[in-house]
Amino acid sequence: MKKGLKDVLFFGILFAIIDQVVKIVISDKMILNQTYIVIKDFFSISLVHNTGAAFSIFSDSIILLIAIGLFVLIGLIFYIKKLEIMDNIDTFAYSLLIGGITGNLIDRIVHGYVIDYLSFKFGSYYFPIFNFADICIVISVLIILVKMIKEDLWK
Repeated sequence: MKKGLKDVLFFGILFAIIDQVVKIVISDKMILNQTYIVIKDFFSISLVHNTGAAFSIFSDSIILLIAIGLFVLIGLIFYIKKLEIMDNIDTFAYSLLIGGITGNLIDRIVHGYVIDYLSFKFGSYYFPIFNFADICIVISVLIILVKMIKEDLWK
């Protein structure tokens, strides 16, 4: 196994562990649908169970979502394995992506739903509740996109 892939898998597993520990603590300290206000009218911790994907799409399609998660995870590992050059930014981005996918996949396999808890309100708009794994996925995709755009601009 190439060093780059080993690093990505190590840090990816570390991010997934962080995700799972936070979810265990939140689930242990709160009851379902309980909300703890952190910053009034802006940020709260709200324990919810999401049987779907982002924004609750494909709700109650647990087998499909597990299959998609496994397919993407395996495909991503094969893709990373074939990369010739991987810098620290790539390692960080792919580690976040693998960690995020793995964290939510563990939830789906173990519980049949994803544990979400981060809730933000902007005026009268409530952003869909999400978790650490979701943050990892979004940040990783943003990093990869910015890097791709930057590389295209330098060509």
